[in-house]
Amino acid sequence: MKKTRILATIALMLVLAVAFAAAGCAGSKDVVMGTSSGFEPFEFVDADQKVIGIDVDIANLIAKEAGKDLKVEDMNFDSLIAAVQSGKIDFVAAGMTANDERRQNVDFSDTYFDASQVIIVKEGSAIKTAADLVGKKIAVQQGTTGADLAGEIEGATLDNLTKVADCVTELLQDKVDAVVIDSYPAQKSVEKNAGLVILSEPLSVEQYAIAVKKGNTDLLAKINKVIAAIKADGTLDAIIAKYSSES
Repeated sequence: MKKTRILATIALMLVLAVAFAAAGCAGSKDVVMGTSSGFEPFEFVDADQKVIGIDVDIANLIAKEAGKDLKVEDMNFDSLIAAVQSGKIDFVAAGMTANDERRQNVDFSDTYFDASQVIIVKEGSAIKTAADLVGKKIAVQQGTTGADLAGEIEGATLDNLTKVADCVTELLQDKVDAVVIDSYPAQKSVEKNAGLVILSEPLSVEQYAIAVKKGNTDLLAKINKVIAAIKADGTLDAIIAKYSSES
């Protein structure tokens, strides 16, 4: 009888420990943002090796709305969706385009930025339009819509890289003929590297949104509340202007 009581007490303690641990996870003081730095001005590393940018500022407001602190996890762009699906991160804020393919795996917030995919070439390049990319070698950031679009160009060879800066370096070193990336990071890259130009004709027009695990309606509602508020009161425009004006 005594042995049975001891075993029952141990079992109860184990159940309570599991329940306590689960409650601790649910009540975590952090909300975790997944991003991929090197995508200035949306996310990049400053002199103190801290990830900052438009998306980080927005994410801090989301964390405040959730009553938590923000933790930033920096990883390769093509790992972000799997990370939010697995629960490693709570949401993705990474200049991510909301498209139908990604909607099969995550839920997206309301959009917060209109973007486009553009082509960067060296000054004096024979490439003047998207049609001139046929059969050319193009550097892209892997897992992006720019990579998808470049992959549809007839005869094009893609150099899939993890960072925008790596793509630009390949172009500067004449290892590729062009780079296809999002417009704002493209502008920053051209500002910082003499001899590069952006072609006037974009490959696409897209919209950025924040991704959460499918079914996470509570967090999605908080994110949409923040996006609506910062659009309405001018905070979003101020955040974008802040980082767009920085060199």
